[in-house]
Amino acid sequence: MNEALLVSNALLWLAVVALGAVVLALVRQVGVLHERVAPAGALVVGGGPKVGEVAPLLSLTDLSGAETTIGGQQHDGRSTLLLFVSPTCPVCKTLLPITRSLASSEGALRVLLASDGPRPEHERFVAEQRIDLPYLLSTELGLAYQVGKLPYAVLIDEAGVLRARGLVNSREHLESLFEAKERGVASIQDFVARGTGEPGELADAATAVGGRRGELG
Repeated sequence: MNEALLVSNALLWLAVVALGAVVLALVRQVGVLHERVAPAGALVVGGGPKVGEVAPLLSLTDLSGAETTIGGQQHDGRSTLLLFVSPTCPVCKTLLPITRSLASSEGALRVLLASDGPRPEHERFVAEQRIDLPYLLSTELGLAYQVGKLPYAVLIDEAGVLRARGLVNSREHLESLFEAKERGVASIQDFVARGTGEPGELADAATAVGGRRGELG
């Protein structure tokens, strides 16, 4: 009886040690994959002004009647995040809470929503979604950036220079605009293409993009 108990304990400990070794191997493999996987970023499509160029200077009136200037030097030192949305776009609605959180947490950022179409439709949209951000209704603005698909975001710095742009179908895509601005590239994909091939660089970019999730709520 005692011998059987000793044998079973020995086998149990061997199983525990083997399981521990397997877990350590998996953790190591996950770390290697994390370094090799390139971070996803906003997809830059269409024409319009290129990243690094001066953004078009437009003076518009939002739905509340307030005058808003897009582009040009911002004397308050704030960058501008311009998010193109639509009342019929489900993904746009999922991004609204993120943009609200961003607008309230980032003092050096001005967040604006933009679209075009019949005014009553957008007024209902603003009321239903309880949007408290400036909402611009302008065909001219969409044409200036040649926006063809939604949701689409544009990041302009305080000097009026276009720093990042692209389709933003997720929180990660939105975060990538700020990471691209900080790294001085047109997009995260551009950063990957220019990279030296060092896995650590890509891992740093991926970690930085993921690390912004807490900042965006």
